[in-house]
Amino acid sequence: MPDVDLVIRDATVVSPDGTRRAHVAVAGGVIVSVGPERPPATETVDAAGLLLLPGGVDTHVHLMDPGSTEREDFPTGTAAAAAAGVTTIVEHSHGQPVRTVADLEAKIDYLRGRSHVDFGLAAHAWPGKADAVAPLWAAGVAFFKVFTCTTHGVAGHDAAALRTHLQSTARVGGVSLMHCEDESLTAAAEEVLRSQGRDDNGILLDWRDRDAELVATAVATLLVRRAAARATIAHVSNPEAAEYVTGERRRGAQLAVESCPQYFLLREDDVHEHGPLRKFTPPARARIDDDEHQMWRLLRAGTLTHISSDHAPSTLEQKRAGDIWNVHFGLPGLDSTFALLLDAAARGHLSYSDVARVYAEAPARAYGMWPRKGSLLPGADADIVLVDPTVRRTLRNDDVLSKAGWTPYDGRAVTGKVVRTYLRGECVAVDGAAVGDHDGRFRPGAGASSAYPSTLTARP
Repeated sequence: MPDVDLVIRDATVVSPDGTRRAHVAVAGGVIVSVGPERPPATETVDAAGLLLLPGGVDTHVHLMDPGSTEREDFPTGTAAAAAAGVTTIVEHSHGQPVRTVADLEAKIDYLRGRSHVDFGLAAHAWPGKADAVAPLWAAGVAFFKVFTCTTHGVAGHDAAALRTHLQSTARVGGVSLMHCEDESLTAAAEEVLRSQGRDDNGILLDWRDRDAELVATAVATLLVRRAAARATIAHVSNPEAAEYVTGERRRGAQLAVESCPQYFLLREDDVHEHGPLRKFTPPARARIDDDEHQMWRLLRAGTLTHISSDHAPSTLEQKRAGDIWNVHFGLPGLDSTFALLLDAAARGHLSYSDVARVYAEAPARAYGMWPRKGSLLPGADADIVLVDPTVRRTLRNDDVLSKAGWTPYDGRAVTGKVVRTYLRGECVAVDGAAVGDHDGRFRPGAGASSAYPSTLTARP
């Protein structure tokens, strides 16, 4: 065994396979052992009574940097991530979308020294530009973000353009993250609502309705299968949409299914009271307790494969600067997602092993980062989170580190707290605050020849 830099002793180690008491040894930024051995180390941390989980892997993050940095930037957003227990993100900002290799290279260069956590970068797929797929994949993008409706100024794909894109990704082994809302339905609804002169908060539910999500999901998942492509369906909001994905999986489609805390914890009717502070799309769908229970059931079962924050922040002032039509879509989420998952485990909706699976291993697997990221296997990056599962606290706007400065879960009581976060064996956050330098590194996607070289023996 090499000289050991760090031993975290007497922790309850949590993986998707279960929990066990063990010591974790780190050398040169990687885990070298997890077990009863406790080698001498430069630093020893007593984790008795604490849970030790793999660092969170949040694969749907918008930091608006470069771009609308008044909403969020990398230094602030990744400080929030580290404090919350997230050690790897995949980011794509809509304001300056990555569409070419030159765009990607410029963004990587710009972000040097600006991140507290490791990060991948996504490209935006553009209708009629499928020839950009192969060079971008080889250059190291994590995935291609695909819209089926024009959103945030990014052009939507109709079925023909989507099929062409998916055929292009299939040829090179690429993967897409697909935002599914049918543009013909959202556009028709918008025309009717505007003709009626409506600008009440309830227009969101009629404008971005369930049918728009279901139609686009059905078409997209079918085309993924027919193209023999790989994709994730983004921010699935309800069980019916998830069932369309399950059906195509049974037919052989290579599909993952992402969801977000807002689809488990916020209600459809909240928009009437909170208006722009609940403007995200697809909107919240839950109407009754059983709707939430069904979503937790699908997450436990693996039908919903993983969780992301879909962190897309705006400040309170920005959210209040216009009516429901004109303010930005999106919610802040990096500060709260890990906390809400830990609370779900404390409440019995999930196990702690489920938390490790849905917010570390499964998203890392979906984008070719596992087992280097999202695992506690020897040889993995020592991205580690220590959690006190007994701490009871209340989520508050005043504690949000994101530039947003607020959370839709303000006032929500939760159990469980991240007390320390390690990135490649270095402590980057303590008790809710980021510490140390910006040492986060760009991690190229699976298409790059140098992506995640590893000598790990991976579980199937």
